[in-house]
Amino acid sequence: MAKRETLLPARESDVGIVLGMLNAVERDSAITQRHLARELGIALGLANAYVKRCAKKGLIKIRHVPLNRYAYYLTPKGFVEKSRLTAEYLSVSFDFFRRARQETIALLAACRERGWSRVVLWGASEIAEVMVLSAAEAGVEILCVMGPANGQKSCGGRPVVADFAEALALAGTIDVIVVTDTRAPRESQDAALAAARQHAIAAERVLAPAMLGLAPAAKVRP
Repeated sequence: MAKRETLLPARESDVGIVLGMLNAVERDSAITQRHLARELGIALGLANAYVKRCAKKGLIKIRHVPLNRYAYYLTPKGFVEKSRLTAEYLSVSFDFFRRARQETIALLAACRERGWSRVVLWGASEIAEVMVLSAAEAGVEILCVMGPANGQKSCGGRPVVADFAEALALAGTIDVIVVTDTRAPRESQDAALAAARQHAIAAERVLAPAMLGLAPAAKVRP
């Protein structure tokens, strides 16, 4: 499974991590937990917790091999669960995309009605990618995406910048900041509001899709 940002709804995140782990173990029994964490885009401690959980459920076997290393093997139960999770993940992913599409179009259309057409996204994520897809239909422009300094160059075809100063330098005039960070949405909302105050952007122009569960003041509802 390709590396990706891991937040989406909690259920999809969990299914995606377990499915990614089972796929990785099937491909390479000698995979290390550190490599597994990098591939899944999660912390090493969390990767260790998921390995233990999968082993406890009988989905994988752990064997000690030379040089103080471990090998991981998919059990017959693990193969069955991998097939089931694949179907579930596709179903949940479709539901997520549909909801994200509806909410991002509604939010961006509300921006357009207020005359706000130049948008910066705060957080490179699946929601940000969906919002870029929705922008043309809503009649607004996504200028760039704020993202972590992890080498990611683009998100949904828009440039990823490291901080708000770089976003301003690239975009010039910014009408709206939309929080799309799915890993730490509350912290990103606070940071976006602080940046908005610093650059004389009204707090009402810091928005977020409802599915992130942020405070009502940061939402635009149809």
